[in-house]
Amino acid sequence: MSARLINKIAMLILWLTGFFIIALLCVFLGYILYKGVPVLSVHFIFGKSSDISAGGGVGAQLFNSFYMLFLSLLISVPVALGAGIYLAEYARNNVVTKIIRLSTESLATVPSIVLGLFGMIVFVNMAGLGFSILSGTFTLVLLNLPLLVRVTEESIKLVPQAYRETSLAIGATKWQTIYKVVLPSALAGIITGIILTAGRALGETAILIFTAGTTVSRYMFDTDVMAAGETLAVHLWYLMSVGLVPDRGLIADGIGALLIIMILLFNLVLTIPLRIIQKRMGIIK
Repeated sequence: MSARLINKIAMLILWLTGFFIIALLCVFLGYILYKGVPVLSVHFIFGKSSDISAGGGVGAQLFNSFYMLFLSLLISVPVALGAGIYLAEYARNNVVTKIIRLSTESLATVPSIVLGLFGMIVFVNMAGLGFSILSGTFTLVLLNLPLLVRVTEESIKLVPQAYRETSLAIGATKWQTIYKVVLPSALAGIITGIILTAGRALGETAILIFTAGTTVSRYMFDTDVMAAGETLAVHLWYLMSVGLVPDRGLIADGIGALLIIMILLFNLVLTIPLRIIQKRMGIIK
């Protein structure tokens, strides 16, 4: 068998595998949207939930999901950005740096339920924060940081060294080179990491069950960080495990569709402005 034929067979197998994965994803998402989209309404999306009566909404849970996501990214993104810049641009290749990278990679592989138990022990019990939005936020930060740090470091490392040398050659300082040359070039990879992290955080349940709780504030859209912080994913789990609501199946279908739509919208909100900025900077055409 010739090398050209082997190459064609291998390419065919790869294409078929790719199409199979895409088709499987389309079937999976399509079924969830088919079951859930008819449930969605203004009352369902923004209304109050009910523990025993049919016809409740998920407004408070939707707000809590994005509120905790915003707070966790507000803390983790600057920290991860600083750590990634340090590891990629300043840190020497020594034992300490290797330990930091190993610790980051190890933390990224910790099961979320372990982080949830850790958050319950440290933030809920020891720090006395109770089952609250703040406890869930701090635990989500622990979930977000490893991935964001690694993605930031690798995105910065992928920027060609010639960019740095050219900037330094025309008189820019190292920090000016990082801020005005390296970071804009690495922005696409960093934003991708933020999107992946946000999607994971929006669908997280194990962490938030043990830290944010399975109840919501009596007030709609409560910004009090000490209030209970049940999210959409946690509400879905609660309904299908111990919920007493008669129409819990319909509510679960609606939550599934709503989560998918929210994640897609979140991706567009970050991706479209990024493409516009890159075109204006001349990074892409």
